[in-house]
Amino acid sequence: KALSYINKQYFSDANGNRGGAPNVAVVLVDGWPTDKVEEASRLARESGINIFFVTIEGPDENEKQNLVEANFVDKAVCRTNGFFSLPVNSWFALRKAVQPLVKRVCDTDRLVCSKTCLNANDIAFVIDGSSSVGTGNFRTVLQFVANVTREFEISDTDTRVGAVQYTYEQRLEFAFGQYNNKAELLNAIKRINYWSGGTSTGAAITFAAEQLFSKSKPNKRKIMIVITDGRSYDDVRAPALAVHRQGVIAYSIGIAWAAQDELEYIATDPDKEHSFFVDEFDNLYKYVPKIIHNICQEFNSQPRN
Repeated sequence: KALSYINKQYFSDANGNRGGAPNVAVVLVDGWPTDKVEEASRLARESGINIFFVTIEGPDENEKQNLVEANFVDKAVCRTNGFFSLPVNSWFALRKAVQPLVKRVCDTDRLVCSKTCLNANDIAFVIDGSSSVGTGNFRTVLQFVANVTREFEISDTDTRVGAVQYTYEQRLEFAFGQYNNKAELLNAIKRINYWSGGTSTGAAITFAAEQLFSKSKPNKRKIMIVITDGRSYDDVRAPALAVHRQGVIAYSIGIAWAAQDELEYIATDPDKEHSFFVDEFDNLYKYVPKIIHNICQEFNSQPRN
């Protein structure tokens, strides 16, 4: 109940929450909770709150039979690596926990529940599988997709990734949350089979909106990365405008024969921050750091809970 209360009441703009600062809750528990903490903790984590548990003493043998959740700390924290939990033997020993706790709270790199640019997104890759790409180049595109993905924190409560491949038609390769750890996700990207066909980029954008972004979580930023090597056979302007209006941040990556005007229509304004072009597939890798940087810079400049 206490975790639910702080999640709803404390960390809001109205109560002075600062967008750029990590949110931290330090919970001092004497013994054990008498209600369940798992669900309340999950909601708090999804809101970007880093929960630290300081547990003082523990239940004695007679009390253990009344425990509701014996491993409540592991269920409550972001990572079960010991970083977010400090067991203390007695109230008298509590002062010894001050410095270790302060050190951890100040280690912003390890506050993995904070909403950061790396764990606050639903990212959809919209991948051109047309005949002009070719099998070898398609593998290069998938490597680019994997390299971008690798930079993010991947889990159901962090960043989720989905992928659509398109020609004249569209195919959902995998949905948001289908793969919830990085290793599985990178393997799924590697396994995408090249399709070959025409180039209907506009229809692919609409398809991604329907199949992926309609299932986005409300507290996640929606990011679309369209990769294409040619001019579309259909209109891209109206579908792109529609997803922009839905709050999707769109990046366009053009290769070889991609049309500059279409890349600019697809991309969120300003175009120079969201639209990129390379002459050859082998040069795609150069834009990985730039895209990550822009995603993070944009995220950090926005007010957030």
